[in-house]
Amino acid sequence: MVSQHTTRSIVIWLSLASVATRAVAVEPTAKESPGAFGAARVIALYDGAAPGSEGWDYEEKIVQGRSGPQVRNVVRPTLLYFPAAKPVGAAMPAGAAMIVAPGGGNRTLMMGYEGVDIAKRLNASGIDAFVLKYRLKQTGDGADSAEPAALGPQAGQDVRALSAEDGRRAVELVRSRAEEFRLRPNRIGMIGFSAGGGPVRGAMSGDAGARPDIAALIYGAGRSGEKATAPDHAPPLFLAVAADDPNVEASIATFMAWRAADAPCELHVFQMGAHGFVDQGGGADHFMDRLVEWIQVNGWRP
Repeated sequence: MVSQHTTRSIVIWLSLASVATRAVAVEPTAKESPGAFGAARVIALYDGAAPGSEGWDYEEKIVQGRSGPQVRNVVRPTLLYFPAAKPVGAAMPAGAAMIVAPGGGNRTLMMGYEGVDIAKRLNASGIDAFVLKYRLKQTGDGADSAEPAALGPQAGQDVRALSAEDGRRAVELVRSRAEEFRLRPNRIGMIGFSAGGGPVRGAMSGDAGARPDIAALIYGAGRSGEKATAPDHAPPLFLAVAADDPNVEASIATFMAWRAADAPCELHVFQMGAHGFVDQGGGADHFMDRLVEWIQVNGWRP
């Protein structure tokens, strides 16, 4: 689903006490690198080429869009790690992390207001964040825009299925290294925006080790008219969408599917906001406040 993004920025609502803070230091391994988009480190999801994209022979690109930095042509999926700061003298942190999957129509990743900004907002609430750069449809000169492509390195491939696999792998990787990151293995969640809901939905349908403990879909439940079903062992789910989003029915249908499965779910349908919450001035401006409250309801705050 290609988002119609216009100039906007997420307003970060923070009221922080003036306390000294220190970040929990976790040293990168030889296969990891620091720095991208201000992350403490960049972690590869797979050793070597990602399964299914061994023949992708093009370069990842970072471009500056009207709504902030974007990443295109992801070949090597990674996690950008943003650890929460811990106030000096405080008790142990919550030990919780959220994996953030930005949207962008499966052709780009909106790394600003659906990625790094969200990670920093979670950090301010004591929650570690990992921004997921999942595999995308190839774009640019000579790329086949069809799905699936008939020509080129992605010929015949279901790239959305590969991005769903990246979502499952991301949860599995963070959970397997929970002790290293000072996390509780039963406090690994996900949040997906627009097309970034694909990796989240893929992970929710995965095996126990690759399934998030809680999940959030922000205008990311899929397309209206698609059948919505709750997977076995469906995790608690948070949904937020605007009433004037053309795919609002997908979020409502997903909510009803969770209810039918007797699985915990919370739905916010804001009167205005459009897809991407690009129209500001309504309740959608404060969706992150509602999300953090919901996380607290589910017992994840310190």
